[in-house]
Amino acid sequence: MVHVRYTEPPHSDRRDLENLRRVAPFLWEYRGRVLLALAALVLAKLANVSVPLVLKDIVDHLDLTAPHALALPLALLLGYGALRLAASGFNELRDAVFARVRYRAMRRLSLRLLEHLHRLGLRFHLERRTGAISRDLERGTQSVSSLLNYMVFNILPTAAEFVLVAFILLGRYEARFAVATFATVAVYVAFTLVVTEWRMHFRHTMNALDSEANTHAVDSLINYETVKYFGNERLELARYDGTLARWEDAAVKSQTSMSFLNFGQGAIIAVGVTFVMVFAAQGVVAGTMTLGDLVLVNTMMLQLFMPLNFLGIVYRQLKHALADMDRMFRLLDHEPEIRDAPDARPLEVRRGEIRFERVDFAYRPDRPILRGVDFRVPAGRKVAVVGPSGAGKSTLVRLLFRFYDVDRGRILIDGQDVREVTQESLRRAIGIVPQDTVLFNDTIYYNILYGRPDASREEVEEAARLAHIHDFILSLPQGYETVVGERGLKLSGGEKQRIAIARVLLKDPPIMVFDEATSSLDSHSEQAILAALREVAARRTTLVIAHRLSTIVDADEILVMDGGRIVERGDHRALLAQGGLYAHLWALQQREREAGGAPAAAAGAS
Repeated sequence: MVHVRYTEPPHSDRRDLENLRRVAPFLWEYRGRVLLALAALVLAKLANVSVPLVLKDIVDHLDLTAPHALALPLALLLGYGALRLAASGFNELRDAVFARVRYRAMRRLSLRLLEHLHRLGLRFHLERRTGAISRDLERGTQSVSSLLNYMVFNILPTAAEFVLVAFILLGRYEARFAVATFATVAVYVAFTLVVTEWRMHFRHTMNALDSEANTHAVDSLINYETVKYFGNERLELARYDGTLARWEDAAVKSQTSMSFLNFGQGAIIAVGVTFVMVFAAQGVVAGTMTLGDLVLVNTMMLQLFMPLNFLGIVYRQLKHALADMDRMFRLLDHEPEIRDAPDARPLEVRRGEIRFERVDFAYRPDRPILRGVDFRVPAGRKVAVVGPSGAGKSTLVRLLFRFYDVDRGRILIDGQDVREVTQESLRRAIGIVPQDTVLFNDTIYYNILYGRPDASREEVEEAARLAHIHDFILSLPQGYETVVGERGLKLSGGEKQRIAIARVLLKDPPIMVFDEATSSLDSHSEQAILAALREVAARRTTLVIAHRLSTIVDADEILVMDGGRIVERGDHRALLAQGGLYAHLWALQQREREAGGAPAAAAGAS
């Protein structure tokens, strides 16, 4: 199988501005809250910048009264405290108001991502690397929260404070104070941009290797039994550790380069603040500035450069968030292979007849799977498809469900081309019991109810009885509330398959597909379930994919496939009389059964 690796695209290929525009609609729903949060932000910064002004007046007042009886400037001190309280209060108000905007955007985007993944075709999901995608989804949705957090709580407040500080410096003091401040900020920003861009590829490498390591871990755990069967724990650990070793190297380089960046930023700020303080001290000595002015300039520089120093970290995190967001939006831009036609209408199942008309299909152009397959499943009849592995049997089911579109020919249900009806109505009309039954890590009741979520408890239990699983469920300590484990691993293959049969019986569709539906059952259970399936199939159109020929001897017609073609067709007796491939397979399986190695017995061992 070919795996799609999700690696970080080069920065030049990223679409940051476009991605930011795509986030905007998620904020529009709560635009009133956004405006209120911005208003609270501005008020908080006005209060914050006013604190040094009041502090200057306090210092000047105390300095003037120092030689005489000390009088407390009570009004100024109360104002100082009130401004600090107001700054804190407006900041918290901003956070509280904006929380709904931020988390609703995450919720909407997460929902859209999952919906999009469900719309993508089977080919994508067969080629995907689940661990890498899950990590990309996690980082992608978190990037939206991070971006909004940085913009509203760091970047915009710092910009607002910078404008206010600049206004005060230009209005109160000599131009050299503003020039020194602006020059320091400009050098700081330029240094941060250049060094951050240089070191971003270390972060990209870390992300890619982190996703790859997570994929190795998830794959090894999903295939836990296979790992144990072959004793390959050391191999899995070696693969995982090899990827983590490369991740470690990239992480160390990322950290050391960040230390260089932090030191450079600190040095620039130190030089800038030193120049400003020298200018202020000269003004005090010359008598053009008071001690309060010196305190004001110093406090304002600290207020400005403290968030600016943090802005370096924010900028790096913002770049990371934009990179993660780009990966997420690229996944959203992945076009579904199978789409409803613009004029698609719901499937109308009147009788339930299925017809394959000269169908050709290939997963890859150089490897054809089906060649001119032509057959009909009459309404209410049972048609079985048999043949050696690789003959194309299961591909018929995937095409019927429209997981893929045919390359040539048509598939019709009651005369309606499956490409011209909605996928939702098509799949609602068909029920399937697959060979490899995978259950949700939830209760048995939930897994059966999944066939028809609005069914009653009585209907669920009746479906379980028809599937001969009800008594087994009741024998469990927690009954229907028993959790089946990841992919249903707490149950045997036969138990999982009977739950799958109960689930499709609850769905009660007009068309049924059984893809090796009894392959994991012992002979006794198989006969009981076959009897139930015959009863169900008696009033439905049924397509059976079978390996065990003994399970389909009652089929109205049996199609024998080989090399992607139908090479024989007829009922059981007619095919035996022909003495062809079917008769050969039948004789082979009969000899295996007589020798005690029948597939039924082997499969039932689970």
